[in-house]
Amino acid sequence: MASQPVFKRTYVRTKPYPEKKVRIVNELKELFSKYDTVFVIDIHGTSNRVLQEYRFWLRRRGARMIKAKNTLTLIALRQLMGSVGEDIEKLFAGENLLIFSNENPFELAKWIWGTGVRREAMPGDIAPFDLVAPAGNTNMSPGPIMSKFGKLKIPIKVQDGKIWIVKDTVVVKKGDKINEDAAEILKKLNIKPIFETLKIKAAILRGKYVIPVDNLRLDIGAYRSMIEDAVKYAFNLAVNTAYPTPEVLRVSLAKAHMEAINLAVNARYMTPETAQYILAKAVAEANALAAVIAPKAPELGLQVTQQPQQVKTEETKAEEKKAEEKKEETGEEKKEGPSEEEIAAGLSSLFGS
Repeated sequence: MASQPVFKRTYVRTKPYPEKKVRIVNELKELFSKYDTVFVIDIHGTSNRVLQEYRFWLRRRGARMIKAKNTLTLIALRQLMGSVGEDIEKLFAGENLLIFSNENPFELAKWIWGTGVRREAMPGDIAPFDLVAPAGNTNMSPGPIMSKFGKLKIPIKVQDGKIWIVKDTVVVKKGDKINEDAAEILKKLNIKPIFETLKIKAAILRGKYVIPVDNLRLDIGAYRSMIEDAVKYAFNLAVNTAYPTPEVLRVSLAKAHMEAINLAVNARYMTPETAQYILAKAVAEANALAAVIAPKAPELGLQVTQQPQQVKTEETKAEEKKAEEKKEETGEEKKEGPSEEEIAAGLSSLFGS
């Protein structure tokens, strides 16, 4: 049997919207036009006290907090933008709140998450830290409530017609779930341990672009490290290309000076500035040559007197370190030792034969 075609029924509204809904849609359209960023907030389970606190502070930041039906919000967006993407439509499900702002969305998200509102603990909440019942007068009269203190192992006594806690006692440890008895005792003691923040679903930019909540969380330390690395690489590139800026020229001139000194020393170009390096290098090479031929001197009938090894001062060590750095900058390869030709050429200068 051939399957029957399925027809999708489309409803077309023929009646005009009520005046109140038209007014709300127009107001939303005006807000979408006036503000660049709209935060969609999930307010399911959020206490009214938390919403009022945020409303007060957001108003001081120049933002508007509006609660409107999802259908009316989407109508306003469609009328304003012509169409609404699927990613935006998915946001408007459940119980939502809208925050309109011209502030940088990442800055505002950081502020929202960092501005928690204290509230009383409810059964099922997770303790953010050790919740302690402080020692002292609770101002509670003796009665059935004493049994709850006993269940929670909080030592108490009755004094002057009031319940007193004998010593500071941890009611709920950090990370543990708060049960009904603990929530009631904490409430009686006026302890508000829970920091509640608005639950951001996403941010909509100019009515078109969606920034998911995960993308709103920025690792400031990581970005700072990336910027610092970029500055280092850019500066290194500028120095190596001798890019003429005041910051780079100071380093480039010093680098050029050191390279010129290194070239002059290797070329044995004698100047008052290079003389000490050239002589030190000649002495080092002569001592190295003497050390190599010393074992073979008796066979050749020669007597070699090696110079005593000098005690290195801090200044000498610093000069050697500087010379090594010069070699590394110029890419000069370190010689393993004098060649046979160098040994032959040096014999006559050392021994006169």
